[in-house]
Amino acid sequence: METAAVSESPVPETEVKQKATRRHFTGEYKKRFLDEAARCTQEGELGELLRREGIYWQTLSEWRQAYRERGEAGLQHRKRGPKPKSAPEAIRDRQVAELERRNAKLQSELERAKLLIEVQKKVSELLGVALPPTDEKS
Repeated sequence: METAAVSESPVPETEVKQKATRRHFTGEYKKRFLDEAARCTQEGELGELLRREGIYWQTLSEWRQAYRERGEAGLQHRKRGPKPKSAPEAIRDRQVAELERRNAKLQSELERAKLLIEVQKKVSELLGVALPPTDEKS
């Protein structure tokens, strides 16, 4: 009984990264890529360049537009998300929020007080008790 030789072909291990990372391109790379893309005149050259570099057509369009609108400054990497507020703006926003909360609380208390006053007026009318006059017109 012969055993067949098991061919041990190396199976490449597949590595799965836990979290995908966003690629960041320098302004220099973007400028160089735009120059190279501009030199693509033959049919299929631009597509070959995009595939070779792993760049999508939309990305190329965005880089071209940014370069047209803002020049080389438009190609520089910008951080994503909202711009951080300066210290005075953050303090002012916090104070405004606190004042709005306080105002809402005082408005609620005022409505409750007005309701109690109305109830007191009606009770005094029912009982025939005269209340002292107020300066308020109601």
